[in-house]
Amino acid sequence: MPTDPRAGQPARPADLIDVAAVVTAYYTEHPDPAVPSQRVSFGTSGHRGASLNTAFNEDHIAATSQAIVDYRTGKGISGPLFLGKDTHALSEPAFWTALEVFAANKVTVAIDAAGRYTPTPAVSHAILRHNRESSGIADGVVVTPSHNPPTDGGFKYNPPNGGPAGSAITDWIGKRANEYLAAGLEGVRRVTTARARTASTTHSYDFMGSYVDDLPSVVNIDAIRRAGVRIGADPLGGASVDYWAAIAETHHLELTVVNPLVDPTWRFMTLDWDGKIRMDCSSAYAMASLISRRSDFDLATGNDADADRHGIVTPAAGLLNPNHYLAVAIDYLFRNRSGWPSSAAVGKTLVSSSMIDRVAAELGRDLIEVPVGFKWFVPGLSDASVGFGGEESAGASFLRMDGSVWTTDKDGILLDLLAAEILATTQSDPGEHYRQLTEKFGAPSYARIDAPATPDQKVALAQLSADQVTATELAGDKITATLTRAPGNDEPIGGLKVVTASGWFAARPSGTEDVYKIYAESFRGDDHLAALQSEARALVTSVLS
Repeated sequence: MPTDPRAGQPARPADLIDVAAVVTAYYTEHPDPAVPSQRVSFGTSGHRGASLNTAFNEDHIAATSQAIVDYRTGKGISGPLFLGKDTHALSEPAFWTALEVFAANKVTVAIDAAGRYTPTPAVSHAILRHNRESSGIADGVVVTPSHNPPTDGGFKYNPPNGGPAGSAITDWIGKRANEYLAAGLEGVRRVTTARARTASTTHSYDFMGSYVDDLPSVVNIDAIRRAGVRIGADPLGGASVDYWAAIAETHHLELTVVNPLVDPTWRFMTLDWDGKIRMDCSSAYAMASLISRRSDFDLATGNDADADRHGIVTPAAGLLNPNHYLAVAIDYLFRNRSGWPSSAAVGKTLVSSSMIDRVAAELGRDLIEVPVGFKWFVPGLSDASVGFGGEESAGASFLRMDGSVWTTDKDGILLDLLAAEILATTQSDPGEHYRQLTEKFGAPSYARIDAPATPDQKVALAQLSADQVTATELAGDKITATLTRAPGNDEPIGGLKVVTASGWFAARPSGTEDVYKIYAESFRGDDHLAALQSEARALVTSVLS
């Protein structure tokens, strides 16, 4: 896709949303359940959409909240539901809609004690802590569309395992919610905001204090403090804004919150690759302001709106590619966490860099390769059979120092602090560590591009079987594996991955556009990467024709 000429430049007034119009549409527009784009649809991270497109409105959230109540009842989940929200304009109204439904159904709900914002990892941490220490099984909801543009809203459910809900759960909740929409919300119980706020079932919870105080159990805060690492943390206007200040104060770190502003228009952002405002901390365009200040700090970090993603900026390398940092983090952690089980494996999504494969092999650790989606790491992190789980889109989490579970959802704050620990204990930042890995294993070229596809072709791609691919070579190399199921858990990958000794590609249909995504990586340079991409398109076209 072409890059917008203003990518990386500050937003202008014309780029900003009309907050009043976005919020008004949330209440006044009503979805037609006969229109597919207006139904509740759970992707890999919950239901997302724009109120102006009648894709994220009050009806959606009321119906989904009642469906979650029904799911909890059926599963005997009787403990508190931890409810958090990020800083998107639609998060506040959706938060109160959800609480109104939960209160009417007499669900015990824990909301932020300060009435502020709650990162996704803090909700996961709260669920796991309650289920470890208290009676009554807990679960949670985070009102967030992650890094999506300011027009969007999002609503995701985390079951008692603390991680993103699996497909069986989200399919059930989505189906039930759409039944409520089709029935004109008949059966959806609800009270007023005032009654929900003061209900006996509504309780406050110190998400931030619980999370921040517990950080030394998972990252070497003492080393960061002793080394005096100068950190510049940019919340990108998201839910981690209060957390970074609290981390600095509680643990006495030399940490500056680079931008403490919260504004639902995100007027302080630079535009992403397509000219949109998007809080993607893995994008050099969205992170341009922080990158320009990289020499002011030993290490600079960013997070998306719900803080489940990380962005690492070093003075020399600038913004690290997420794949590069995942490889560095894995290499460092498995060498420096003596309390982890010796059998703990490395987890990666199948479109993450093969540099991780090489690192895992040298460490003597099993590699578990799963489909796209952090939900696949939840069982392994829960029982410590996986020490680290990470995905190419800058999301990861790992075990505590003693080898027990920390979070089962992505934790961008944690990965940012790990970068500071690496610098503090080795005197080299993650960018330098990655350079050393390339000297040992080679320097891969990695990219993702999009190719056009009809809706029928997208369906066919998602349902491919390996025996439909008859090619024996790819970009001059013999094909060593053709995958339509992930080798780590035998789950469908919703597409195709083809592997050779020096490279690979994976093709997956987009869930929102008439394109499919081609991920590719080569250990033979950019020209070979281009050949992989070209032959990948030709191979996929031949299979789908």
